[in-house]
Amino acid sequence: MLTLYHSPQSRSSAILALIHEMGIEDRIEVRRVTIPRMDGTGAHDPANPHPEGKVPVLVHSGQVITERAAIILHLTSLFPGPMAPAVGSPEWGALAGWLAWYQGVLEPVMIFEAAGIVHDWLGLTFRDHKTAIARLHRALERGPWLMGGAFSAADLLLHTPYAWFKDALPDDPLIRDWVARCMARPARLQAIAEDAGAVAA
Repeated sequence: MLTLYHSPQSRSSAILALIHEMGIEDRIEVRRVTIPRMDGTGAHDPANPHPEGKVPVLVHSGQVITERAAIILHLTSLFPGPMAPAVGSPEWGALAGWLAWYQGVLEPVMIFEAAGIVHDWLGLTFRDHKTAIARLHRALERGPWLMGGAFSAADLLLHTPYAWFKDALPDDPLIRDWVARCMARPARLQAIAEDAGAVAA
């Protein structure tokens, strides 16, 4: 049994969109939990198995899986389809690289930039948002998607900070068009509608 612990309008919304992209709604139970929010609302939910009270969390036969990149790799490996190349293929390795780069580089440099944090060690380790933007641009020049000719789990995850924080979206037509195309995906719109309904309720 697979259970996704999800909080509306949060990082776990990307996993909800992935589930819809993959058409595996009948394979995963979605349980809504509360989380602490930046505006001071929300709270840690004792029903949430995440060790830090975050989302998303995927529980597979009792095993707790955290971090969006790991959850995406796990689900696309369990349920092969167009969102990811075949496990073990060179292309699958490239997908894994994009997902790891998102969590290990892109999101951190965007947070550092937003917080006004600058340090030589951070620059040497992570580079900066400008460098990350250049990497996205180079990939999309070969595109039209990060992995080439088809939308994949890499696009689903990597566009998310720009969808949430539009002020961070670079003045780059190639990246802006990519983000707009990702945001217009029917699966994403379905997840947004479900989240809005849950919040309203």
